[in-house]
Amino acid sequence: MSEAALSDLTAKLGHSFADPELLREALTHRGAVGLPGAPRYGYERLEFLGDRVLALVIAEILLAEHPEEAEGALARRLTGLVRREALERVAADLDLGRYLVLAQSEERAGARANTGIQADACEAVIGALFLDGGLEVARRFVDRFWRPLLIDHGGAHRDAKTELQEWAQARGLGLPEYVEAAREGPAHEPAFTIEVRVEGYSPARARGASKRTAEQAAAATMLARLSGGGDD
Repeated sequence: MSEAALSDLTAKLGHSFADPELLREALTHRGAVGLPGAPRYGYERLEFLGDRVLALVIAEILLAEHPEEAEGALARRLTGLVRREALERVAADLDLGRYLVLAQSEERAGARANTGIQADACEAVIGALFLDGGLEVARRFVDRFWRPLLIDHGGAHRDAKTELQEWAQARGLGLPEYVEAAREGPAHEPAFTIEVRVEGYSPARARGASKRTAEQAAAATMLARLSGGGDD
């Protein structure tokens, strides 16, 4: 990553790194480790740290904003805000794929546009911010970029699969069944079509960049149909 790109990203992050190598490490795919000028490690170690820092900061925000809420409800909110889809959204806001350090083989395979890799790097960036500037720097970053997610979900995100499962159980039905109906696209960036089935109702389908995303979308489609009175 060039100095100009590094400077551009640090401006977006709102933090000037005392150790810029930490940021480079956070953006380096493991396939690029060992290349001339590349960091010693890829982003996995910092991703490991960033995952914990993100959960800590989000938990702290939720406790402050919902002082009367029980642990179970707080846990559901936390799950929605640290999930991969949230990280993918923040990575897109930062245009993080532009700054990834990749080997030529991954570049040719389209890894720069892979939202999963971008989400992993986003967690690693949080880890790098924590190591370079401490918890307060990481907290400011998370609060700034996750605040829209808190607003979008009203601070509470009940995932669609959980809601659909609870809906089915409340009516004495079996657990929803998720089936892979199709898989398209290249191996590095597949697209999945998932079908969800609930006893006594027509299946619902949805497409996503990962099985988990497609399952959530299929569950949401089914819930929307059920709430609209589209029972069989």
